[in-house]
Amino acid sequence: MNTADVCIMIAIIVYLIGMLYVGYVCSKKNSTADDFYLGGRKLGPFVTAMSAEASDMSSWLLMGLPGVAYLSGICDAGWTAIGLAVGTYVNWLIVAKKIRRYSQVCKNSITLPDFFANRFRDTSNVIMVISAAVILIFFVPYTASGFAACGKLFSSLFGVNYMTAMIVSAIVIVGYTALGGFLAASTTDLIQSIVMTIALIVVLIFGINVAGGFDAVMDNARALPGYFSLNEMYDVSTNSAVEYGFITKLSTAAWGLGYFGMPHILLRFMAIEDENKLVLSRRIATVWVVISLAIGTFIGAVGLAMSNVGAIEVFEGSASETVIVRISALLSTYGIIPALIAGVILAGILASTMSTADSQLIAASSAVSKNLFTAFNIKTDPKKTVRTARITLVIIAIIAAVLARNPDSSVFGIVSFAWAGFGAAFGPVVLFALFWKRTNRYGAIAGMVSGGAMVFIWKYCVRPLGGAWNIYELLPAFIIACIAIVVFSLATPAPSKEITDEFDYVKSLKD
Repeated sequence: MNTADVCIMIAIIVYLIGMLYVGYVCSKKNSTADDFYLGGRKLGPFVTAMSAEASDMSSWLLMGLPGVAYLSGICDAGWTAIGLAVGTYVNWLIVAKKIRRYSQVCKNSITLPDFFANRFRDTSNVIMVISAAVILIFFVPYTASGFAACGKLFSSLFGVNYMTAMIVSAIVIVGYTALGGFLAASTTDLIQSIVMTIALIVVLIFGINVAGGFDAVMDNARALPGYFSLNEMYDVSTNSAVEYGFITKLSTAAWGLGYFGMPHILLRFMAIEDENKLVLSRRIATVWVVISLAIGTFIGAVGLAMSNVGAIEVFEGSASETVIVRISALLSTYGIIPALIAGVILAGILASTMSTADSQLIAASSAVSKNLFTAFNIKTDPKKTVRTARITLVIIAIIAAVLARNPDSSVFGIVSFAWAGFGAAFGPVVLFALFWKRTNRYGAIAGMVSGGAMVFIWKYCVRPLGGAWNIYELLPAFIIACIAIVVFSLATPAPSKEITDEFDYVKSLKD
């Protein structure tokens, strides 16, 4: 291991120790399940904003998005980014304050399955079981993609065994999350968002400089057919432009619909201490997301220009997701200070992964230790609830680590599927629960089941047909879920007066 590698390793180790220390400090504040799962609803506006977006972006921002842009130009990545930016803003604008109020009024719900069950007074616990199952089905592989990204990072950088790197990373993530719960996840996410921002800016500036300047990056991209177009996608196999039609744009931008159903983001809304500060949180979150997505996409073009001048190797397939890793490795060869900076950048990549994985682990463990236990009337001593939550979290992490054992898995591919699953199964239910008084438990159940099932059906049965059927599964699944909610709600008995009165009360609350 040379000097550069030592400097990088020192920076990363310091960062990891820091995250564990945050977990230890936060663990002293977790005396109840409410504290462990929702931080006692005590998050400040800045932590709420940045932890929500850091947990949202994950390794996809620093690895998946640049990788897609590197291979096919800005069209696919760009429409995805546009959808996410719009979705972020609208989610903060119409959902954040509403679900913060409603979840507290509605029997102080501290998890999303809690809120659904309480909102519709589902004493049968069917909603609780289904929503907890959805969380497990989609969050375990989502968490596995984060572990895989960590393994890829260290394996490609230091040449260490992929499995070893992945397992060590998983242990650290599980360590601070199991110790500090939601508060630790949110606090570390704030730190991680700052590190991610530094990583994006440094890589952008350094990459442009090595590639020969901004004009050289632009000229290289313009020389490739359709690379800088939002109407065409660059096809590297034929060195030609492929039309990116309206339906494809619409389905890609539909990524933004996923926000309405993301448990780890919705929990941040529910956890803020003062709902009136959500406006400030919305502004901070939206600005950060727009800038980060734009830089992440452009880094793909920067990396391609660097490959063109021989500064880094030419990437193919999922290997393109390591472009920022290779740029950072190149930076580390310029001396001790640049090597330490490279270590911070790589810690940023690690941060992007950890910030999502920790939130997913909290949500997945709560689905089992709180929601499923409640649904099946499994009684636990209140003093042992937090301990049970921690044990559950560890077990789920082990399963995710087993699923992440394949180093060839695509981070972007896994994330896109899990994103569609949550967006379709939960998104419509959240929106109808908050804004349509006539929604009932039958509609909610139908929406979750049809939305989640359609993601699988469209992904594996319909989309492979190609052509006009090649639509991102989130869009058709979201539409089907909305239709199911309306049809089943209208075809079955109306909600009770208790439920409608509660809805009217929440609606009457002034901003």
